[in-house]
Amino acid sequence: MAPLSFEAAVKRVFNNYANFQGRASRAEFWWFMLFCFCVSAVFGILAAITGLNIFNILNGLFELAIIVPVLAVSWRRLHDTGRAGGWWFINFVPLVGSIIFIIWCVQPSEPQPNRFGVVPAN
Repeated sequence: MAPLSFEAAVKRVFNNYANFQGRASRAEFWWFMLFCFCVSAVFGILAAITGLNIFNILNGLFELAIIVPVLAVSWRRLHDTGRAGGWWFINFVPLVGSIIFIIWCVQPSEPQPNRFGVVPAN
C-alpha cells in the first residue's frame, strides 16, 4: 500500500472535518498540520510584504475555519495511539502539556484494531 499523499491527507481531514470517532494515521495528522502551517505562513508573508491588512484578516478567517478539523484530526490521532480524545486538553498545561501531546502524535499507530476502530490506511 502506498503512503498517504499530502493531497489525500488534507482531503480526508476535510471530508471528516467534524468526525471525532475512529483513528487518524500519523501521515494524515502531520500532512494536515503542514497544510495549516503553509497556508498561515503564506498569508503572513503576504501581509508582511504588502503591508495590507486583508491578508491578516484572511489568515484569521482561515484559522477560524480550521478549528474544528484540527480538533477532530487531533482527537482521532490520539485514538490511533490508544488514548482517549479527551487527552487533547493536556495542551492547556503550559509547555509540558504541548510537549507531551507532540510526543504522543509522533508515536506510531497501534498495529492492531483498538477500542476506537481499525488501523487507518496510510
